[in-house]
Amino acid sequence: MRSGRICLTIFTMLLVFAGAFAPCNAGDEEAAVKETIVNAYVKGIHIDRDIPAIRKGFHPSFTMFIRKGEEVRTLSIDDWVKSIEKSKEKDPEGPSWKVTHDIPMVNVSGDAAVAKVMIYRDEKLIYSDYMSLYRFDDGWKIVGKIYYSHKD
Repeated sequence: MRSGRICLTIFTMLLVFAGAFAPCNAGDEEAAVKETIVNAYVKGIHIDRDIPAIRKGFHPSFTMFIRKGEEVRTLSIDDWVKSIEKSKEKDPEGPSWKVTHDIPMVNVSGDAAVAKVMIYRDEKLIYSDYMSLYRFDDGWKIVGKIYYSHKD
């Protein structure tokens, strides 16, 4: 009986130590999600207005949900890109404010992820974004977004 407990204890300790040294993909996936958000959304949309970077990080079926009172309308990535292109034509230099961000939360479950993204202009919080992403063969893609505007 006593040798059975010792074997069970040793086996349990081995499992614990094996888990401690096993590679951790969760951190890698969270970093990949953040990289997609920074390159496609923060830099692509808010800073550089870089259409190829936007197209790379957003899935073609991306939808942003926009709440106005009791109504919710949607905006596709194609329509969003068109508005960015128009703003680039009007103002090739881009906005004068400094954009920074924080990503305080990323949660990954297999091929699905959600993230909270805080966008600041000149250190003032402008948007709290909640993004949904899926991992595809060519990487993480932003597929959906809802947000709260702090500037209203």
